[in-house]
Amino acid sequence: MAAMFRPLKILLPATKHPPVRCCSGFISRMRYLNRLKEDDEACAAALQDGVFFLFHRLSPLLQRTERGTFRPAEVHCTDLQSILERLGSDGSSVKESVLIGCSEQNQAQFCLDVGELDQAAVEEECQGKFVDLRKSFFLLRRAEAPLVAKGQALLRWHQTSGFCSATGQPTQRNQSGSQRVCSSSGIVYYPKMAPVVIVLVSDGKRCLLGRQSSFPPGLYSALAGFCDMGETLEETLNRELAEEVGLEVHSVSYSSSQHWPFPHSSFMVGCHASVSPAHTQLKVDHSELEDARWFSLEEITAALKVKTPPRRGDAPSLWIPPKHALANRLIVEWVEQQRQSEKVE
Repeated sequence: MAAMFRPLKILLPATKHPPVRCCSGFISRMRYLNRLKEDDEACAAALQDGVFFLFHRLSPLLQRTERGTFRPAEVHCTDLQSILERLGSDGSSVKESVLIGCSEQNQAQFCLDVGELDQAAVEEECQGKFVDLRKSFFLLRRAEAPLVAKGQALLRWHQTSGFCSATGQPTQRNQSGSQRVCSSSGIVYYPKMAPVVIVLVSDGKRCLLGRQSSFPPGLYSALAGFCDMGETLEETLNRELAEEVGLEVHSVSYSSSQHWPFPHSSFMVGCHASVSPAHTQLKVDHSELEDARWFSLEEITAALKVKTPPRRGDAPSLWIPPKHALANRLIVEWVEQQRQSEKVE
């Protein structure tokens, strides 16, 4: 197979190396988180001083800031217990929260779905709004979106993993929510993600984007496909491009990876791929894609300037996934590569 992984120089701004003290702080947080996952008593104690991100039927609670932007609403334990009790819920339901992270101040972060309560009442108490996660990705900053995505993914996993697939008996979670155990057989279950390869194909001057019929009007993205059992990433990438657009690639470069909560917790592996300029004719499988097209640097540059999706009634214009999406990163990297090539020429 000609396609092989080769290192790709990331063209986004580089992050400065933190001083040793910050590294030590990171190690301390990771070890603290690991202890909370394994020690039920330690996790129960951390709940009392923790901060909570609320969901209502898997939609995160957002608050508008003074600058008009949005952020995930943070509720402290004592405030959350008071709110739950005022709305007629047992304050002990806080124990159903799931651990999702730890702040730089070593404050444990949890998520809790309050879908059994009246949505409007919770919004009024917390001065926020429950927003569908897909829409939230356009409203939150890059550092905040992954946090609510992780929270939703873990909450959904617990909601759908209440019974053992081998015995049919109920499963019980540990305090942190990092695992579930069959009450009969003792089988341990952990949250899982489905591996997906997402690839931006280039012929040297243009990049290839596609869209599914379920996409909003004008939205195009990099091509992606789930890994079949036993496949390598390279094999998945080559198979998907052959199936969906009838292309063979001659080189592949790894970019980066990302957890993606749609539709149900995928692990996205981002790559760049090249095809020969002499073999760019597309044969789109319309059972897989509604459309796939080559786009010029000028078209992609204009699409990157579109900050919000077109409103209903507006003429469809090309736009791409939000900054939090790995597809966006791949497109930005490609644009930077093209600009550097133009400078060299």
